[in-house]
Amino acid sequence: MMPKEAKTILRSLPMLTIGTRAPDFTLPDQEGRAVTLLDLLAPGPLVLYFYPADFTAGCTREACQIRDLYPQIETAGLRVAGVSPQSPESHRAFREKYHLPFTLLADEERGVADLYGVRGPFGLGMRRATFLIDSAAIVRDAVRADLRIGAHARFVRKAFAGGRLVR
Repeated sequence: MMPKEAKTILRSLPMLTIGTRAPDFTLPDQEGRAVTLLDLLAPGPLVLYFYPADFTAGCTREACQIRDLYPQIETAGLRVAGVSPQSPESHRAFREKYHLPFTLLADEERGVADLYGVRGPFGLGMRRATFLIDSAAIVRDAVRADLRIGAHARFVRKAFAGGRLVR
């Protein structure tokens, strides 16, 4: 458990920027297994996206847009993982209902959201943000678009079309 003062400091961190090293983390996936950033990066670059909640209209639309792009994402050698504050059980149900082929991670205490600078306004919730992280854990691109859900699909298309990552 993190002291209250440390949580307050972390919430004030700005969103990670291009060229920044992505902080490692360990979170449970939809099956309850511990997954680290380094695990996700082992096969190559990663699209790491943060979203507010499973089963909401906007988050479902975003997840399904990424699902529909997944064949091109894989062809480009990228992986995808989504992060939100819901439980592994919620993620498993969300993943199954919408046939999502990628990992969903449970950041129930929002510690990873704090590290990546995507905690919601006034420390509540989680912002909608997407990071392109190369295999050396360097942020190569990032977008935050809380209400413009389509911006994340465009970001992912740009990531697999760009071919500018260090593998």
